[in-house]
Amino acid sequence: MSLGGIGNLDYTVILCSRMQETRAFYRDVMGFQTVEDQENWVSFRVGTALLTLRPRGSWSVCDDGPRPQGSAAIQLAFRVPLEAVDCSHQELIAKGVPILREPTDLPKWRHRTLFFRDPEDNIIEIYAEY
Repeated sequence: MSLGGIGNLDYTVILCSRMQETRAFYRDVMGFQTVEDQENWVSFRVGTALLTLRPRGSWSVCDDGPRPQGSAAIQLAFRVPLEAVDCSHQELIAKGVPILREPTDLPKWRHRTLFFRDPEDNIIEIYAEY
């Protein structure tokens, strides 16, 4: 059992310096369904979890502090069916998204992976197990 009986990761909050661009990326490029959209808080449904964005800086419960420019704060990995890795690659290219690593097989992990970044420089992985 985890600390305090933790059993699920219900939502992830990405702290944003480029809120509008990041909102558009997850809505338009990734195609995630918006479930709440306020000026300083937007949530997307991803399976059973929420992916939420909020501006960086002082917040009612804490201050997130500075982040070095160009560094990732998080890596998000999204599992898809095997054929979807290459399809996603083509779709991202068509949408002008720079690719960090083209679809690659990683036999040790039995994964086919694709890596790129969101507007906040976070690393996004689309992968399939085989």
